[in-house]
Formats: sequence, C-alpha cells, structure tokens
Amino acid sequence: MDDIAKHLGMSKKTIYLHFSDKNELVVNLFQDKMENQVCIMDKSTVASGDAVQEVFNAVTNVKNMLSKMNPMLFYDLQKYHPQAWMVFKTFRESNLFKTINQNLKRGIKEGYFRSEINLDILTRMRIEQIGSVFNQITYPIKDFNISQVMTELTEHFLYGICTLKGHKLVNKYKQITEEE
Repeated sequence: MDDIAKHLGMSKKTIYLHFSDKNELVVNLFQDKMENQVCIMDKSTVASGDAVQEVFNAVTNVKNMLSKMNPMLFYDLQKYHPQAWMVFKTFRESNLFKTINQNLKRGIKEGYFRSEINLDILTRMRIEQIGSVFNQITYPIKDFNISQVMTELTEHFLYGICTLKGHKLVNKYKQITEEE
C-alpha cells in the first residue's frame, strides 16, 4: 500500500477512504482489468477477417498484456487474494470459454477448422493451454519467455484443428507476424 500511495502521490489514509483494505483494492483493480480484457477480445473478434486471424490477434493482445505484467501475479492472486483469483476464474470460465468456443464455430463455418472437432473438449483444452503459460513449474521464468511459450502453444493448437485451407492461412499469418 505504501508503494501504491507513493505512486499515486497520496497518503494511504486517502486510499483507505475509498477501499476498506488492500484486498478490496486488488479485487476492484482485477475486475476492471478483466472487463477491459473482454472489450479488447470483442474488438479483436470484430476486427478479424477470419477465425485464424482472430486467434493471431488474440495472441498479440495476450502478449501485450503479458509484457506489462509480472508472471508471478497469478500465483500471488491465488495465494494472497482469493477473491481476485475468483474474478479471474469467472472471466476464464465464462468470457474466455465463450470467445474460444465461438471462434472454433466460426472457423468450422469458414472451412478453416476441421468440422469433426469436439468444441467443448477443444475449448476447455485451449483454456488450459493458456493457463499453463503461467505455470512456473512447467515453464519457469528463468528458462522460458512467456510470449514465446504462448506463441508455440497457439501454433501447435492451430495446426491441430485446421484443415489444409486453414494451414495455408496459418502460414500466411505466421509469416506476417514474424515480419512485424
């Protein structure tokens, strides 16, 4: 709280006029962050020309978010701020689930994703893949770059669900992304 007060240029007493404790502050900040993320995901979906581009745009958004975030945040939330962790879990289980599931349906309809995939299983698998990026046991920070892990897992996911037509599009967007 001292660091927050110093950064904001106000006293802790002033902060406590608006928040009963540090936990309430963290919960409110995380709720705002998740609401912001929903808006970003919605804009990304609308701006994407196809389902494959939507996945690439989503990864770019996640990379931007990760670049501004300490990877230990999720561990700290679980351990010290269970209410804020529940905000994230709710976001993951509702908003993220819906976005991924709709993207898979879109990709099937467009002919880029295989029609025989099980939407429920692959939606849940993708959510777990995204969550695994933050697992410090599987991908320790000292050994792995989180953005690179996210990219590798996403490409693996896409190559597994895509049709031949989709593979060509993945290669196209992959090349564009690498050139940027």
